[in-house]
Amino acid sequence: MTPKQVERIQNKIKKIKRELAKDKKHWGGFYHDGKGLRYMPPELYLKLKDYSGALRYFNWFEKNFPEDSGFPIFLFEWTITLFKKNKIKLAEKKALETFYSNTYLIDFFLENKLLNFDKSESSNWEYSSLVENLEYSQNTEELIDFSEWLKEFTKTKTFYGFANNLIEIETKLKNEPIGKKRSKLVSEKYQLLENLK
Repeated sequence: MTPKQVERIQNKIKKIKRELAKDKKHWGGFYHDGKGLRYMPPELYLKLKDYSGALRYFNWFEKNFPEDSGFPIFLFEWTITLFKKNKIKLAEKKALETFYSNTYLIDFFLENKLLNFDKSESSNWEYSSLVENLEYSQNTEELIDFSEWLKEFTKTKTFYGFANNLIEIETKLKNEPIGKKRSKLVSEKYQLLENLK
């Protein structure tokens, strides 16, 4: 990356931060961010390989948007950042959150069928759009260490147990009509995520 490209990306981050600050001022101390600008900086920090900047941003995001669970690629970028900052236990939790958010993303990134589950994707993010939107590859030199770690993590009891529980609940939910049993399953699914916190 040329110095000019770096400068352009840094300026883009600054511009997004200014827009978010303006948004907060406009809404009387609260963020509205109808444009979804808050999701953009991590990708830019990762392009710069600025993992400290990305981590500071994620900490800011968590503080200012505590109820926002993000979306799959955003959570995946968070996982990469935590790994690169050697916060492995937190990276494991974020990888599980990523899988919870979209059961295909990790599998697609690893370019194999390592996660050989009977997946019934329930997110509103279709697999085809995942292929079009994922800009990260396990073959990128900067992500090889992360890819190896993630591949090993997906083979652990922790990951496999979580993934199997999630897929089992999703499978049951697919055909369960509205009622007490469905409510119980939804609660169990939600609890899987809550147990990570």
